[in-house]
Amino acid sequence: MRIDILTILPKLFDGPFSDSILKRAQEKGRVYIHLHNIRDYSTDKHKNVDDYQYGGGAGMVMRIEPIAACIDQLKAERTYDEIIYMTPDGELLEQGTSNQLSLKGNLMILCGHYKGVDDRIRQHYITKEISIGSYVLSGGELAAAVLVDSIIRLIPGVLNDETSALTDSFQDQLLSPPVYTRPPVYKGWSVPDVLLSGNSQEIDRWREDQALERTKSRRPDLLD
Repeated sequence: MRIDILTILPKLFDGPFSDSILKRAQEKGRVYIHLHNIRDYSTDKHKNVDDYQYGGGAGMVMRIEPIAACIDQLKAERTYDEIIYMTPDGELLEQGTSNQLSLKGNLMILCGHYKGVDDRIRQHYITKEISIGSYVLSGGELAAAVLVDSIIRLIPGVLNDETSALTDSFQDQLLSPPVYTRPPVYKGWSVPDVLLSGNSQEIDRWREDQALERTKSRRPDLLD
């Protein structure tokens, strides 16, 4: 998979993409992440990419020209399955969306800033708009990092145990059951006996029951 990210703050991705699973995924060649600084496509001598919004009002708007120039260049080089814009008013990111996107070949992600991008970009270039929650961030970079992480971990060969992602919360519309590890007793707090029984069928049933109960109490909306 190839992921191209358009941003005015490429250094914000140094941390998320240079450690742990995302780093190993790139080293294994499972994913190729390319960062593109939108300022490089500005014709302004000061490399400005924003301007006052028509009609007045507080806040600046990202200009159409540098964003369009960057997208056009990338689209001339390859075909993209989705061109995604990270925005608070997009569809809420859910596990099913990440599952679908993990099957794609080429993705482009646009990170907004200020009051957002000139809406003509959204009308004529963007194929999918995604939000990571009902709140506003300073820019789309952190949201894009969340999206990328949720996608990459699903790509075959990224996780050491490929079945791990299949048992995560939300994969079957349920939250994950409780998990335990050694020691079996700590400060008098014991691991449930069934998990120490070695009976795989009983363990599976216990986990299913626990997942259902946890979902009912914490996220009943998932069962609607």
